[in-house]
Amino acid sequence: MTISRRRRSGSCAVALGGWCFGLIAFLALARSAAAETIELRYGAAFSAAESVYSLPVLVADREQLFAREGVRIRNIMVPGGGDKMIAALGDGTADLAHVATAFLVSADLAGADAVAIAAEFDNPIYSLIAKPEIATFADLKGRVIGLADESGTVAYATRRLLALNGIRGADFQVKIVSGTPARIDCLMRSLCDAVPLGQPQDFVAMDRGFRLLGRTNDAVPAFLYTVTAVRRSWAQSHKDAVVRYVRALSAAFQFIRDPAHRSEVVTLLAQAAGTSDTSARHTLALYLDPDRQVLPLRGELDLAGLKQVIAFMAEARLIALPLPLPERFVDLQYLRAAAIE
Repeated sequence: MTISRRRRSGSCAVALGGWCFGLIAFLALARSAAAETIELRYGAAFSAAESVYSLPVLVADREQLFAREGVRIRNIMVPGGGDKMIAALGDGTADLAHVATAFLVSADLAGADAVAIAAEFDNPIYSLIAKPEIATFADLKGRVIGLADESGTVAYATRRLLALNGIRGADFQVKIVSGTPARIDCLMRSLCDAVPLGQPQDFVAMDRGFRLLGRTNDAVPAFLYTVTAVRRSWAQSHKDAVVRYVRALSAAFQFIRDPAHRSEVVTLLAQAAGTSDTSARHTLALYLDPDRQVLPLRGELDLAGLKQVIAFMAEARLIALPLPLPERFVDLQYLRAAAIE
């Protein structure tokens, strides 16, 4: 009896042999992996978090793609527009941030230490949605149109769509409303007669009887819309963490594009945007059936698309000549290290 007790109270390797040794090794590796998990603070606007523009990061998080790379994302909600995202990077509130490229360009030219490391959305599709009684673009004359910040590409693209259909700036009144969720609210409350909406809120509005007049991608060339941005100096000293993030984001785009995962992606988008599965399904079909190059393939940064943003900004007199090269605003080393570029 004494010998039996000793064996049970001694090392498990004596009692169970190689199995116990393997268990100890596994637990040690698990503890080591947990200790190496890197937390990254991701800055996002409330409007983006409640729309399709949160989808790539959301999928990477919910499908454990970040966890697979040893990364844990903590969302930092930043009130305000793209300039606030850059400020959050600058003061260390966030390590990475979801930023529209026009704001990144403006901030860099003003001296900010910010740069794009991966693409999140390439060619956005904004639908100009109007009240049911507005049947044509001509009916917008004298009406109130809710536009995004004039320094961003959404307002520019919407104005291009209006001009293409014979509506000039003097023909309508402008109400500045930032973010698709706020603009659909403006429309529903009849404070706006028409607004540009992203997805899936445009489908929600159409389901409620509001009218689609046109889509902005009919009026503008392809461009790079939103990116993950970082502070250059921070990223240089945290290269491993940034590369892990980029690999996970790349895997998210592949997951979203895989038809086998369509139902899962629909559910995630519907939950994030607070809409029906039907609206979310219509959104993905709009993007991918056929592929309209709304989403990057793997998070690659399209320099030609960024060059087009710079041209938009010059046309809107937001930046002066000579125009800067798009390479100024990106750092491709992290995509290359992740074997994407």
